[in-house]
Amino acid sequence: MRIALITGGASGLGLASAQRLAADGLVVAIADLNPDKAASAAASLPGQGHIGLAIDVTDEASVRAAFDAAQQRLGPVTVLACFAGILSSQSVPGRLPTVDITIAEWDRVMQVNARGTFLCVREMLRRCAGRTVEQGRIITVASLAGQMGGMQSGAAYSASKGAVLALSKVAAREAASLGITVNTIAPGPIDTPMLQQTVAPGHGDQKYLGTSQVPLGRIGLPEEIAAAVSYLVSPGAGFVTGATLDVNGGMLMR
Repeated sequence: MRIALITGGASGLGLASAQRLAADGLVVAIADLNPDKAASAAASLPGQGHIGLAIDVTDEASVRAAFDAAQQRLGPVTVLACFAGILSSQSVPGRLPTVDITIAEWDRVMQVNARGTFLCVREMLRRCAGRTVEQGRIITVASLAGQMGGMQSGAAYSASKGAVLALSKVAAREAASLGITVNTIAPGPIDTPMLQQTVAPGHGDQKYLGTSQVPLGRIGLPEEIAAAVSYLVSPGAGFVTGATLDVNGGMLMR
């Protein structure tokens, strides 16, 4: 039985990925800042034994406690997917120009996206204590914004996702001897509430302002990110590590 811990799993891309991994036969611990939403989301998954947990990925003790709870109730975590993240701390939608970014805004976005991913990855590796993990997997989540420089999102978000990309490559090298692969998914515009946060007021019900730049002519679906997660977690991806899987409709080709 493989145990997956998914941070930010109560909604959006995290929930879609939790649903897919549960359908694939994994037992899933959904960890979220809102424990009630996490428990409700876990109860909705296919299969049996899934649980919801509280986590604040910016807090070292909270991350440790979530891993403790998952291990005590389910068993050692062998799959970690880091979906907890924010676009901005501001309540008003739309891209925040660099000149308007406060220290508080910068720090908060970096805390959740970069520090949060670091703390979760570090905890996963620490718990191995040098032991090999069969089919061990870590999935981090970057963004097209971290590769191309903002576009519809601001500097803080883009920089935080650039940090995730670099962290993941370091972790992939260090985790290889433990049998754990570390890969990053870099979504482009995906139909989630976070994407709609990039649209400033005055644009009606538009979900994204850059659809014309997408070669495939549409925004992506959460299920398409979940499919990428399913592959990277699968036994068939056992020789893939340190990779960035672009799911962006062709906006970045390399």
